[in-house]
Amino acid sequence: MTADLILVADDDEHTVELVSLYLRRAGYAVEAALDGEETLQKVRDLRPALVLLDVMMPGPDGFQICRTLSRRRTVPVILLTARASDLDKVVGLRLGADDYVTKPFNPDELVARVEAVLRRTQAAAAPAAAPERLALGRLSLDLTARTAQVDGRAIHLTPREFDLLAVMVRFPDTVLDREWLLDVAWGTAFYSLRTVDVHVGRLREKLRGSGLRIETVWGSGYRLRLEGEP
Repeated sequence: MTADLILVADDDEHTVELVSLYLRRAGYAVEAALDGEETLQKVRDLRPALVLLDVMMPGPDGFQICRTLSRRRTVPVILLTARASDLDKVVGLRLGADDYVTKPFNPDELVARVEAVLRRTQAAAAPAAAPERLALGRLSLDLTARTAQVDGRAIHLTPREFDLLAVMVRFPDTVLDREWLLDVAWGTAFYSLRTVDVHVGRLREKLRGSGLRIETVWGSGYRLRLEGEP
């Protein structure tokens, strides 16, 4: 089996060497890019399974690149940054990043995050005997292809958004605790409850006109309901 290719995009050569070493030890193939233009070119040419993307890069910076890749949904992204502010993390997640790691980081934890993101995003590639679907109102989810539609019109979701929405569709009209959503939708202790809030906000925007709404139940969590229901 061919190893998954990880693109490490960072202008700090020491970081590239360290991350590449740990990724190769874990069985991944690795390519490097040292600036924004090279990163975009290698994503187009090599089609990596995942990009580890430094925020502060020459040329297009990590946020700009993340926005571009998120629009195309060609590859999952884990942002790397020396800036630890909550605002930077929220911006990264809203631009479509699948995870966010602050420098300095534990290389073993970084590899674990890579594995977790790949498990989620590669689920669509696994063969299945028949498509598995969920539906609520005018919304339908194809769990095999990991696609969402309203009245046959595609809704473009990031892998995390899809996972969260699928959980909520399975339990409509039910108040779902944020910690429970975090555990069930992503199955990892690496994320914060703020991750759920950010992705719920993005889902609300994308579900406009779908006949569905996500309610905030203060002190408890979130609930997915059909519009017009009391």
